[in-house]
Amino acid sequence: MTKIEIIKLLGKIIEPDTNKTLEELDAIKSLNILTNKVVDVVIKLPSLNHLEDIKRQVATIIKIDLAYPGVKIDITKDLSIKEEVVVSNDSSKIKYLAIASGKGGVGKSSVTANLAYAFKRLGKKVGIIDVDIYGASIPFVLDMKIKPLDLDDEGKIIPANFEGIQIISTEFFVPRDKPLMWRAPIASQMTKMFFESVAFHEDTEIVLIDMPPGTGDIAIDVRELLPKSDMIIVTTPNIPASNIAVKAGLGSKEIGHNIIGVIENMSFYYNACSKEKEYIFGTGGAELVAEKIGVDIIGKIPLTTITENTILFDMTTIQGKIFMQIAANYLERIKK
Repeated sequence: MTKIEIIKLLGKIIEPDTNKTLEELDAIKSLNILTNKVVDVVIKLPSLNHLEDIKRQVATIIKIDLAYPGVKIDITKDLSIKEEVVVSNDSSKIKYLAIASGKGGVGKSSVTANLAYAFKRLGKKVGIIDVDIYGASIPFVLDMKIKPLDLDDEGKIIPANFEGIQIISTEFFVPRDKPLMWRAPIASQMTKMFFESVAFHEDTEIVLIDMPPGTGDIAIDVRELLPKSDMIIVTTPNIPASNIAVKAGLGSKEIGHNIIGVIENMSFYYNACSKEKEYIFGTGGAELVAEKIGVDIIGKIPLTTITENTILFDMTTIQGKIFMQIAANYLERIKK
């Protein structure tokens, strides 16, 4: 049996999501028969929803039908293929804005929450999707009461509500303080559910996406689910942290996210006694990220003392005014 003949047999396997054969999808990227008669095959699919079933069919053909002693199967997702995904709302009416970072602890979730609040002040109907699956924190940032979510008449999830802001997060689906020990495919399914099975209000205009740090599977999932989403990178003035943010930004650009700018969080502390800015975490972080990614710095958020359980800043604070300016500038941007 030649390699071409084996490829022809495998090519008859049908990928269920597309109802096309592996041959039609040009999914079999390489096939080699190793010296120990083990068949090494590399396959790329438009989705991994039926990964185990495809593997099982490949193994059956090679080991049982063709009697080869072994098979090595490498199946990955073909990132060049854009899946057609129908989200729960009309994407032409909702603008999605992802908030990302290179590492945790830079205040990405607090930036997300404050931007959502700023958009609400500007009269927009806003939602937040917390796709930081393993480290969901939006409900904690807002000091929300965690309780199970209801379903509407169509069986879709009704998001939680915080002062008019609609919120969906894994925290509403697991017991409090329980760690999520999920492999990537399960986390990807949860992410997909957030975009396909949540009943945001029909007049929702802007949905912010609190991304996980880095550029892993979920970042790729969001890109595939929302190919037209914008993104902001959050960093701190600290240069080591900013170097990681650069990697996150460049990785996000590589997979197609539209990065509109950089926010430097914890930029400085204003000393009311000396009337001077104190750069506790150093300087230059935002400049480094913006230059290497090729975008502008759209805001620098100073440190302050938190006196309440939430970190939402009102318009009496410099932080609140900066977030309002960032939100207003973004609304002007998307009008063009």
